[in-house]
Amino acid sequence: MQIINKPFVFARHAQSAYNADSLIGGFTDSPLTNKGIEQAKEAAAILSHIEWSVVITSTLQRTQQTASYAVPNQAIIPYEKLKERNWGDLEGCPIEQQLPYEVTPPNGESWDAFEARIISALNDILRHYPQPLIIAHSGVYRVLNNVINGTPYCPRIGNVSPISFIPNQDDDGWKITPLKGKSI
Repeated sequence: MQIINKPFVFARHAQSAYNADSLIGGFTDSPLTNKGIEQAKEAAAILSHIEWSVVITSTLQRTQQTASYAVPNQAIIPYEKLKERNWGDLEGCPIEQQLPYEVTPPNGESWDAFEARIISALNDILRHYPQPLIIAHSGVYRVLNNVINGTPYCPRIGNVSPISFIPNQDDDGWKITPLKGKSI
């Protein structure tokens, strides 16, 4: 599976209560902590000054809350298919119990189903919007890493650390860099 070759910016949500407690969150709707609210407000210094074609989040409140603080003057479109992976019986367990990505958690979502759902969502967004900001989850970033670099195993993306994804014009590769300026 491939991602449509159009530029976008991705950011993981700010710190949630489950993040702070080192718990597996997945589908669990964990709100932002006070620290998370501050992280999202700090990200506004970069994100709120760009004219996004759209700001899209998952339907989980931690992504929507992040967007409301990081890009307060833009409408937010929640997108169900961008939810984090469903970790099934592992939801709410200590992060140390997380299984390798290729192993399907009991009563949870397989990696292949999760990846297909995320790529479908991203391609749908990229077909309709020229310069989207997507605020979602670390699992979504791992899908991006898997599709682009061939592995879901990569350092965990920081909370509200926007990453610019720009397709290379001369091949199927991508230029992936931290977003620092006022445009992508």
